[in-house]
Amino acid sequence: MQVVVDGLLTNYVRRGEGRVVVILHGWGDNSKSWLDLSQTLDKHFDVIVPDLPGFGGSQSPTSTWGLNDYAGFVKTLLVKIKAPDVYCIIGHSNGGAIAIRGVAHNIIKAEKLVLLSSAGIRGEYRGRIKALRYAAKAGKLLTTPLPKSAKNKLRSTAYRTIGSDMLVAEHLQETFKKIVSDDIQADAKNINLPTLLVYGESDQQTPLRYGEILHELIDHSSLEVLTGAGHFIQLDQATALKSAVEGFIR
Repeated sequence: MQVVVDGLLTNYVRRGEGRVVVILHGWGDNSKSWLDLSQTLDKHFDVIVPDLPGFGGSQSPTSTWGLNDYAGFVKTLLVKIKAPDVYCIIGHSNGGAIAIRGVAHNIIKAEKLVLLSSAGIRGEYRGRIKALRYAAKAGKLLTTPLPKSAKNKLRSTAYRTIGSDMLVAEHLQETFKKIVSDDIQADAKNINLPTLLVYGESDQQTPLRYGEILHELIDHSSLEVLTGAGHFIQLDQATALKSAVEGFIR
């Protein structure tokens, strides 16, 4: 399905009936990655999975966006498609950071929250991010004679060192920089609704300690660790993830 939200043509999947469950994908991902989980939940819920602006089949923002902008977009989308009353919001990686910001500031209202390999713990990387920005400016000049493919490879490698899940999207670099500099730990302290945290034991991009930090910050939260799972827990441990999420929200 498609709808225009804030001037952006937006693609989204909607399936099932019942109370509204919204799934927000991570950076560089799209709604297709969440087909399996949505098919499990749509037996009991009205499941909505948007392609966030700049990803999948949705148009890119025309300006630099941050977490607040993405959270506001989700709110506007839900009103537009007549699904303003959300029972549960599920966010993976950067989608988790968007959900935390949205819920903490009442931009998005929900009764339950599920954070899957959630990003947003930035404090320990602030020094590295600052250094990376200077390096990126210098490196842009140094690598100018290189072929475009080589420059893109170097740039992607640099951004991976930040330690989040977010691989650079060429058309959203300024948005990427803004988001990866925005820490959500203060927001997490303001969340006061039942929250399930699920992290992969072997996740290198949003490591388990992020889940432990958020578990300490969020009242009424529980933390589940999936053995043998990396960052993309919906692929590594699909059955265990579906069981955990369905059990929590039902």
